[in-house]
Amino acid sequence: MRGFGPWLAVLAVVLLLSALRMRALAAAVSIGWLVWCVWTWIRAATRRDG
Repeated sequence: MRGFGPWLAVLAVVLLLSALRMRALAAAVSIGWLVWCVWTWIRAATRRDG
């Protein structure tokens, strides 16, 4: 359950920003989170293969 903490935190921030009519910032946070997740996934894969 510990691994879901960051996901839930980002989801809460995005929902809060969206509710506050800051949808552009919410989208930026979402895209940033997605990029970070993909980057860590690629980095882990290259370390495993390397």
